Amino acid sequence: SCIYPIIGYGEYGWGFVGTDVDPVALASATRIVQANAGLAAAVELRMQPSKSDLFRNVVKSGERFDFVVCNPPFHSSAEEASAGSQRKWKNLGKKPSTPLNFGGQGGELWCPGGEVAFICRMVEQSREFSDRISWFTSLVSKEANLAAIKDAIVKIKIPDARILNMDQGQKKSRAVAWSWQRGLKP
Repeated sequence: SCIYPIIGYGEYGWGFVGTDVDPVALASATRIVQANAGLAAAVELRMQPSKSDLFRNVVKSGERFDFVVCNPPFHSSAEEASAGSQRKWKNLGKKPSTPLNFGGQGGELWCPGGEVAFICRMVEQSREFSDRISWFTSLVSKEANLAAIKDAIVKIKIPDARILNMDQGQKKSRAVAWSWQRGLKP
């Protein structure tokens, strides 16, 4: 949906490179960029041809980025996503009006191993781009997943990592941020 580029450009004038493995998602993002004044000059969209690589193939030689922001697939399967929606509808005391209480396509919502596997792969692959990307960040939907993500960061000896807690009304969320470069301010 290009929400991060829309906010980042609109509020701060930042430029973005957006990536996805799904051509339908990129086509949708292209329409959104073209429909919002100024975004076309501030946002470049790139197809990631590999479902296992996160940065390779999309970060070009010689490019440098201040940060990566990621909204990972939170679930490990369509069934897990559906079960989570059913719990949310029940907790709200409402009958489900749709199978999912959120939008998105399969690849945006789930992947093998869910957000833990995705973010741990991101942590591992970040090493190769540590001299070209200052900060790597990702949302973490489930607090219980933080331990495994922290373990991955400690295991490969990343010098600077932080958990950022975010509260929006009743919604509690968090992001993990890490840098291979000591002393950088996030």
